Amino acid sequence: MPSQQVLEQKSGQVEEIKEILKEYKSIGIASLQKVRAAQLQELKKTLTGKVYMRVLKNTLIKLALEEMGKEELKPLEQYLEGSNVFLFTDLNPFKLALLLERGKVKTTAKSGDIAAMDVVVPAGNTGQPPGPIISQLNGVGLPTRIESGSVWVSKDTLVVRKGEVINERLAAVLSKLGIKAVEAGLSMRAVYDEGFMIIGEQLKLDLEGTRRSVEQGHGDAFALSLSIAYPTSDNIKALLQTAHQKALALSLGAAVPTKETIADLLRKAHSEMLSLNSVVEKAAPKA
Repeated sequence: MPSQQVLEQKSGQVEEIKEILKEYKSIGIASLQKVRAAQLQELKKTLTGKVYMRVLKNTLIKLALEEMGKEELKPLEQYLEGSNVFLFTDLNPFKLALLLERGKVKTTAKSGDIAAMDVVVPAGNTGQPPGPIISQLNGVGLPTRIESGSVWVSKDTLVVRKGEVINERLAAVLSKLGIKAVEAGLSMRAVYDEGFMIIGEQLKLDLEGTRRSVEQGHGDAFALSLSIAYPTSDNIKALLQTAHQKALALSLGAAVPTKETIADLLRKAHSEMLSLNSVVEKAAPKA
């Protein structure tokens, strides 16, 4: 039987958790699997003032949720398994997820890790002397040659794709070559935000892809507004320049003299006069 002191301690922790849950609008749950303690401490410092981060027992969180009796918090319970860190914040959940992504660092892979990106071993000198390393490299699909007393990789070679599991043999080779194929850090499992549960996959944003899409959309809209001559603060200068060029071309074609066209019209008339004079001279009978 647990002692009275232990029960009181747990009861106090549950009450503390209930107060924390009431204080913040968003509750994030991130997995602690393969997260280094030093990295977690550094992340806590980075997020100070923005996020209150606590490693809490899942059982205590469940007790707090049960005692609060709020049905909207029930979806949190399905994520209360394994080793978690809880993040309490008033930040937008997508901004929170981005902050955690930026806090990740690349590190050497171990057997069973998931590749964080397509891993390409570049062609070049491995710095390793001939020996067992040759069969190890060949064993993961790397073509090799011996040059100047060292083992070289003959060409750039893709050894594992993003999301694939890195086996023990490949992990050993990548470690020897100094290639970091995985990312260590917190990954959001889910965020409860003012009545909505947002799962980890939904929190992942392709910022670069979104930026390109917005730029493409802006370019297309700008081109359309020019083609239909729809004036806006962004395109009015270009529209006026286009209108001026068309008016100038029309006045020249119609030989309408203005202070802007008179010089070009005179040059054109002079050129036509010289051309006509040349034709007349060639056609005139010679004395």
